[in-house]
Amino acid sequence: MSLFNKILASIGIGSVKVDTKLSDSMIRLGEDVEGIVEVFGGNVDQAIEEIYLTVNTNFEKEEDERVIHKQAVIATVKLNEPFVMMPGETKTIPFKFQLPIDTPISAGSSKVWIQTGIDIRGSLDPSDRDIVTVLPHPYMEEIVEVLTELGFKQRKVKNEAASYKLRRRLPFIQEFEFIPVSGEYVGDFDEIEVVFFPVNNSKLEVVLEVDRRGKGIAGFLSEALDMDESILKLTISESDIPYLKQIFTKILDSHR
Repeated sequence: MSLFNKILASIGIGSVKVDTKLSDSMIRLGEDVEGIVEVFGGNVDQAIEEIYLTVNTNFEKEEDERVIHKQAVIATVKLNEPFVMMPGETKTIPFKFQLPIDTPISAGSSKVWIQTGIDIRGSLDPSDRDIVTVLPHPYMEEIVEVLTELGFKQRKVKNEAASYKLRRRLPFIQEFEFIPVSGEYVGDFDEIEVVFFPVNNSKLEVVLEVDRRGKGIAGFLSEALDMDESILKLTISESDIPYLKQIFTKILDSHR
Protein backbone atom coordinates (compact mmCIF):
# COMPACT_ATOMS: atom_id res chain seq x y z
CA MET A 1 0.00 0.00 0.00
CA SER A 2 2.85 2.39 0.88
CA LEU A 3 4.49 1.89 -2.53
CA PHE A 4 1.12 2.34 -4.25
CA ASN A 5 0.52 5.55 -2.28
CA LYS A 6 3.93 6.85 -3.30
CA ILE A 7 3.14 6.18 -6.93
CA LEU A 8 -0.16 8.03 -6.59
CA ALA A 9 1.52 10.91 -4.77
CA SER A 10 4.07 11.23 -7.57
CA ILE A 11 1.25 12.15 -9.94
CA GLY A 12 -0.50 14.40 -7.43
CA ILE A 13 -3.05 11.99 -5.95
CA GLY A 14 -2.82 11.83 -2.16
CA SER A 15 0.05 14.32 -2.27
CA VAL A 16 0.76 17.43 -0.21
CA LYS A 17 -1.79 20.23 -0.66
CA VAL A 18 -1.32 23.94 -0.15
CA ASP A 19 -3.71 26.81 0.62
CA THR A 20 -2.63 30.43 0.89
CA LYS A 21 -4.71 32.88 2.90
CA LEU A 22 -4.04 36.59 2.55
CA SER A 23 -4.72 38.98 5.43
CA ASP A 24 -6.10 41.44 2.87
CA SER A 25 -6.54 40.93 -0.87
CA MET A 26 -6.53 44.72 -1.48
CA ILE A 27 -2.96 46.04 -1.41
CA ARG A 28 -1.55 49.44 -2.33
CA LEU A 29 1.68 49.72 -4.28
CA GLY A 30 4.67 49.52 -1.96
CA GLU A 31 2.69 48.16 0.99
CA ASP A 32 3.16 44.79 2.66
CA VAL A 33 1.52 41.57 1.55
CA GLU A 34 0.77 39.43 4.60
CA GLY A 35 -0.81 36.05 5.21
CA ILE A 36 -0.19 32.39 5.86
CA VAL A 37 0.44 29.32 3.76
CA GLU A 38 -1.23 26.18 5.08
CA VAL A 39 0.44 22.95 4.03
CA PHE A 40 -1.44 19.65 4.39
CA GLY A 41 0.38 16.34 4.36
CA GLY A 42 -0.78 13.62 2.00
CA ASN A 43 -0.79 9.84 2.33
CA VAL A 44 3.00 9.45 2.39
CA ASP A 45 5.97 11.41 3.70
CA GLN A 46 7.31 13.85 1.10
CA ALA A 47 10.46 15.95 0.95
CA ILE A 48 9.58 19.62 0.48
CA GLU A 49 12.44 21.38 -1.27
CA GLU A 50 10.94 24.83 -1.34
CA ILE A 51 7.71 26.77 -0.83
CA TYR A 52 7.61 30.07 -2.66
CA LEU A 53 5.27 32.87 -3.66
CA THR A 54 5.32 34.71 -6.97
CA VAL A 55 3.57 37.95 -7.89
CA ASN A 56 2.31 37.65 -11.46
CA THR A 57 0.50 39.60 -14.14
CA ASN A 58 -0.55 39.35 -17.77
CA PHE A 59 0.49 41.50 -20.73
CA GLU A 60 0.09 41.71 -24.50
CA LYS A 61 2.81 41.55 -27.12
CA GLU A 62 2.58 41.99 -30.88
CA GLU A 63 4.30 39.23 -32.85
CA ASP A 64 3.91 38.83 -36.61
CA GLU A 65 0.88 41.14 -36.64
CA ARG A 66 -0.82 39.05 -33.95
CA VAL A 67 -1.46 39.89 -30.31
CA ILE A 68 0.11 37.30 -28.01
CA HIS A 69 -0.99 37.07 -24.37
CA LYS A 70 1.92 36.46 -22.02
CA GLN A 71 2.58 36.28 -18.29
CA ALA A 72 5.30 37.97 -16.27
CA VAL A 73 6.67 37.28 -12.80
CA ILE A 74 7.06 40.53 -10.90
CA ALA A 75 8.61 39.08 -7.73
CA THR A 76 9.52 35.73 -6.15
CA VAL A 77 9.62 35.17 -2.39
CA LYS A 78 11.09 32.02 -0.84
CA LEU A 79 9.42 30.95 2.41
CA ASN A 80 11.36 28.00 3.82
CA GLU A 81 14.33 25.71 4.01
CA PRO A 82 13.89 22.05 2.94
CA PHE A 83 11.90 19.80 5.29
CA VAL A 84 9.94 16.54 5.26
CA MET A 85 6.14 16.62 5.41
CA MET A 86 4.73 13.58 7.21
CA PRO A 87 1.41 11.88 6.31
CA GLY A 88 -1.56 13.82 7.69
CA GLU A 89 0.66 16.56 9.08
CA THR A 90 -0.37 20.23 8.89
CA LYS A 91 2.01 23.19 8.87
CA THR A 92 1.26 26.90 8.89
CA ILE A 93 3.89 29.23 7.45
CA PRO A 94 3.38 32.98 7.95
CA PHE A 95 4.76 35.44 5.40
CA LYS A 96 5.19 39.15 4.91
CA PHE A 97 6.81 40.95 1.99
CA GLN A 98 6.58 44.29 0.25
CA LEU A 99 4.57 44.46 -2.96
CA PRO A 100 6.99 45.86 -5.57
CA ILE A 101 6.35 49.52 -6.30
CA ASP A 102 6.33 48.80 -10.06
CA THR A 103 3.51 46.24 -9.88
CA PRO A 104 0.69 47.18 -12.29
CA ILE A 105 -2.52 48.23 -10.63
CA SER A 106 -5.74 46.25 -10.97
CA ALA A 107 -7.53 48.14 -13.72
CA GLY A 108 -8.89 47.41 -17.18
CA SER A 109 -7.51 44.15 -18.52
CA SER A 110 -4.57 44.13 -16.08
CA LYS A 111 -4.81 41.33 -13.53
CA VAL A 112 -2.43 40.54 -10.67
CA TRP A 113 -2.27 37.32 -8.70
CA ILE A 114 -0.10 35.60 -6.13
CA GLN A 115 0.87 32.05 -6.98
CA THR A 116 1.99 29.65 -4.29
CA GLY A 117 4.26 26.86 -5.45
CA ILE A 118 5.90 23.89 -3.76
CA ASP A 119 8.89 21.99 -5.08
CA ILE A 120 8.49 18.36 -3.98
CA ARG A 121 11.20 15.86 -4.74
CA GLY A 122 9.91 13.17 -7.13
CA SER A 123 6.34 14.48 -7.23
CA LEU A 124 3.96 16.67 -9.15
CA ASP A 125 4.24 20.13 -7.61
CA PRO A 126 0.97 21.49 -6.15
CA SER A 127 0.10 25.19 -6.41
CA ASP A 128 -2.47 27.74 -5.31
CA ARG A 129 -3.52 31.00 -6.98
CA ASP A 130 -5.01 34.08 -5.31
CA ILE A 131 -6.19 37.14 -7.23
CA VAL A 132 -5.32 40.42 -5.52
CA THR A 133 -6.56 43.97 -6.05
CA VAL A 134 -3.61 46.31 -6.42
CA LEU A 135 -4.43 49.89 -5.49
CA PRO A 136 -2.61 52.79 -7.17
CA HIS A 137 0.14 55.05 -5.95
CA PRO A 138 -1.59 58.09 -4.36
CA TYR A 139 -0.08 60.46 -6.94
CA MET A 140 -1.56 58.35 -9.73
CA GLU A 141 -5.00 58.91 -8.23
CA GLU A 142 -4.32 62.64 -8.06
CA ILE A 143 -3.32 62.79 -11.74
CA VAL A 144 -6.37 60.81 -12.88
CA GLU A 145 -8.58 63.15 -10.86
CA VAL A 146 -6.98 66.20 -12.51
CA LEU A 147 -7.43 64.75 -16.00
CA THR A 148 -11.08 64.07 -15.16
CA GLU A 149 -11.51 67.68 -14.06
CA LEU A 150 -10.00 68.76 -17.40
CA GLY A 151 -12.67 66.79 -19.27
CA PHE A 152 -10.90 63.51 -19.97
CA LYS A 153 -12.34 60.04 -19.43
CA GLN A 154 -10.27 56.92 -18.87
CA ARG A 155 -10.98 54.66 -21.82
CA LYS A 156 -8.58 51.77 -21.46
CA VAL A 157 -5.91 50.35 -19.18
CA LYS A 158 -3.73 47.46 -20.28
CA ASN A 159 -0.28 45.96 -19.93
CA GLU A 160 1.76 46.01 -23.14
CA ALA A 161 5.22 44.77 -23.99
CA ALA A 162 7.58 47.71 -23.50
CA SER A 163 9.53 49.22 -26.35
CA TYR A 164 13.26 49.33 -25.77
CA LYS A 165 13.11 53.05 -24.96
CA LEU A 166 10.47 52.64 -22.26
CA ARG A 167 11.50 49.32 -20.72
CA ARG A 168 12.56 49.36 -17.08
CA ARG A 169 12.90 46.35 -14.78
CA LEU A 170 9.85 44.55 -16.19
CA PRO A 171 9.22 43.50 -19.82
CA PHE A 172 5.97 45.49 -20.05
CA ILE A 173 4.41 48.83 -19.25
CA GLN A 174 0.92 49.63 -18.03
CA GLU A 175 -0.66 52.11 -20.39
CA PHE A 176 -3.59 54.37 -19.48
CA GLU A 177 -5.61 55.88 -22.34
CA PHE A 178 -7.76 58.97 -21.83
CA ILE A 179 -10.10 60.66 -24.30
CA PRO A 180 -11.61 64.16 -24.09
CA VAL A 181 -15.36 63.98 -23.53
CA SER A 182 -16.12 67.48 -22.27
CA GLY A 183 -14.51 70.86 -21.80
CA GLU A 184 -12.13 72.90 -23.90
CA TYR A 185 -9.96 70.05 -25.17
CA VAL A 186 -12.69 68.24 -27.11
CA GLY A 187 -11.73 68.46 -30.76
CA ASP A 188 -8.07 69.14 -30.02
CA PHE A 189 -6.97 65.63 -29.07
CA ASP A 190 -7.92 62.11 -30.07
CA GLU A 191 -6.43 60.78 -26.86
CA ILE A 192 -3.60 61.07 -24.40
CA GLU A 193 -1.67 58.05 -23.20
CA VAL A 194 0.01 57.93 -19.81
CA VAL A 195 2.52 55.52 -18.29
CA PHE A 196 3.35 55.76 -14.59
CA PHE A 197 6.66 54.67 -13.09
CA PRO A 198 6.39 54.90 -9.29
CA VAL A 199 9.82 55.47 -7.72
CA ASN A 200 8.79 55.46 -4.06
CA ASN A 201 5.88 56.66 -1.94
CA SER A 202 6.77 60.31 -2.54
CA LYS A 203 7.95 60.31 -6.15
CA LEU A 204 6.29 59.29 -9.40
CA GLU A 205 7.74 59.43 -12.92
CA VAL A 206 5.23 60.01 -15.72
CA VAL A 207 5.54 59.52 -19.48
CA LEU A 208 2.81 61.33 -21.37
CA GLU A 209 2.01 61.04 -25.06
CA VAL A 210 -0.31 63.60 -26.56
CA ASP A 211 -2.16 62.45 -29.69
CA ARG A 212 -3.41 65.55 -31.48
CA ARG A 213 -6.42 65.05 -33.69
CA GLY A 214 -5.43 64.09 -37.23
CA LYS A 215 -1.70 63.98 -36.51
CA GLY A 216 -1.43 60.19 -36.49
CA ILE A 217 1.19 59.94 -33.76
CA ALA A 218 2.38 56.38 -33.11
CA GLY A 219 1.59 54.60 -29.86
CA PHE A 220 3.91 53.33 -27.19
CA LEU A 221 4.31 49.99 -28.95
CA SER A 222 6.16 51.57 -31.83
CA GLU A 223 9.79 50.46 -31.87
CA ALA A 224 10.55 53.66 -33.78
CA LEU A 225 9.43 55.76 -30.84
CA ASP A 226 11.34 59.04 -30.57
CA MET A 227 11.00 61.43 -27.69
CA ASP A 228 9.69 64.35 -29.75
CA GLU A 229 7.63 67.34 -28.68
CA SER A 230 4.50 65.19 -28.33
CA ILE A 231 6.00 62.79 -25.78
CA LEU A 232 7.02 64.17 -22.43
CA LYS A 233 8.65 62.88 -19.29
CA LEU A 234 8.04 64.51 -15.94
CA THR A 235 8.62 63.67 -12.29
CA ILE A 236 5.94 64.39 -9.71
CA SER A 237 6.92 64.85 -6.08
CA GLU A 238 4.97 65.94 -3.02
CA SER A 239 5.61 69.64 -3.66
CA ASP A 240 3.97 69.34 -7.11
CA ILE A 241 0.66 67.91 -5.91
CA PRO A 242 -1.09 71.27 -5.20
CA TYR A 243 -0.16 72.43 -8.73
CA LEU A 244 -1.03 69.34 -10.76
CA LYS A 245 -3.92 70.98 -12.56
CA GLN A 246 -1.73 73.90 -13.64
CA ILE A 247 1.04 71.51 -14.73
CA PHE A 248 -1.23 69.41 -16.95
CA THR A 249 -3.13 72.42 -18.27
CA LYS A 250 0.17 73.96 -19.39
CA ILE A 251 1.22 70.71 -21.08
CA LEU A 252 -2.07 70.30 -22.93
CA ASP A 253 -2.27 73.95 -23.95
CA SER A 254 1.22 73.80 -25.44
CA HIS A 255 0.26 70.82 -27.65
CA ARG A 256 -3.08 71.96 -29.05
